[in-house]
Amino acid sequence: MRIARTKLATGLGTATVLALALTACSGSSDGAGSDDAAPVDTEEDITLTFAFWGNDDRADKYAQSIDLFEEANPNITVQEQFQSWPDYWTARNTEAAGSSLPDVMQMDLSYLRQYAAAGQLADLSGQIDTNLDVSGFDESLLASGTVDGTQYAIPTSVNTFAMFYNPALVESLGVDLPAEGYTWDDYFAWIEEASAAGADMDPQLYGAGDPTAVFWLFLQNLIQQGIDPFTEDGQLGFTPEDMTAWLDKGQPLRDAGATFPIDQVKQIEPLGGFTVNQSATEISWDNFLAGYVADSGTEDIAMLPIPAGDDGAKMFPKPSMLLAPSANSENPDAAAALISFLVNDPEVGTIFGTSKGVPAVQAQVDAMGVEDGSVDARVVEYEESIADLITETAPLPVEGFGAVEAEYLRLSEELQYGTITVDEFVEQWFASAEQSIPQS
Repeated sequence: MRIARTKLATGLGTATVLALALTACSGSSDGAGSDDAAPVDTEEDITLTFAFWGNDDRADKYAQSIDLFEEANPNITVQEQFQSWPDYWTARNTEAAGSSLPDVMQMDLSYLRQYAAAGQLADLSGQIDTNLDVSGFDESLLASGTVDGTQYAIPTSVNTFAMFYNPALVESLGVDLPAEGYTWDDYFAWIEEASAAGADMDPQLYGAGDPTAVFWLFLQNLIQQGIDPFTEDGQLGFTPEDMTAWLDKGQPLRDAGATFPIDQVKQIEPLGGFTVNQSATEISWDNFLAGYVADSGTEDIAMLPIPAGDDGAKMFPKPSMLLAPSANSENPDAAAALISFLVNDPEVGTIFGTSKGVPAVQAQVDAMGVEDGSVDARVVEYEESIADLITETAPLPVEGFGAVEAEYLRLSEELQYGTITVDEFVEQWFASAEQSIPQS
């Protein structure tokens, strides 16, 4: 009999406090290791638990997908549970402290190192070619689910940075977009020129917001310089001088008032200058296209590759989410089989479309059957068009990544208000990072 799906309500303590328990009460992956993988027993009745964050729409899509898996594996029953993003990690941290994580869980790249380092995730390496098919994965994308060379998670879908632009706004400004192969310096110069052209318009138009305010863009720029943002032992791989150089690129724009103003950003949140049609461009993840189209009311939003560094674009695919098995699962072989089904089965690709990003495996992309010109089709076409530029693996965030990213955003707002200098920003950020990132 099918176990009912439940949306869990939680009244638990903060994730930050419970993360300490995660480390202190870490389990061992020995019992769910990779060396003793065997084909799933088709005679034994098996129950798996599967947890994910999301909303009712995602829950319905997973429900349809799980139905397909159970039809193909009649001796396996999957119990699903889902929560909103913040409640999800609170619940997982509580379970980790008691070594009772779900058999399979949706995993975010920002948390992968934390859970792997605490021994809470099973090594999937030995499941490959037994219960787990990874033949359809790009190597650099598959590597994003590894920590210290061990495969702990499998990406379900992918997104990549894009420079979004509104053709109508660009045309009204009368300033041609940067040419193919443009650099960050070219882009910053273009923003200043475009904002100057829009200064007397009503409403005033800007080239963009401040690109240096986005932590992931800083990391992307480091990679383009050949700098690994994070070391293999989970420490920072960049210096205060590296951060200063990045922030200094935006200072002429801030001095000239050439980026969409931070005080207006705060007034219209969660929208931004681009989505209210007052900024002509914005750099973000390509699966944001649907939201940009909906919020701006403009169907004709287009995408270009992001600026290149001195050695080329050197872009990376970032898994929008991954699936990971618990080290304490009593059914590691079946858990691996469930992950394999969800990331490979063509019908699952049809069910989800690009709602979690572009599917990681081509068979699922092909099965979507997207309509020409649709948002899904445009995201897929963009990723295909930049395939040659995607040469790097996504950086694996350090433990405490959420805190250091939030501090970067907070300081970026202060920098845009003009209440701190670049030097003060860098000094305060590194002091905060020292407290947030566990020392090796």
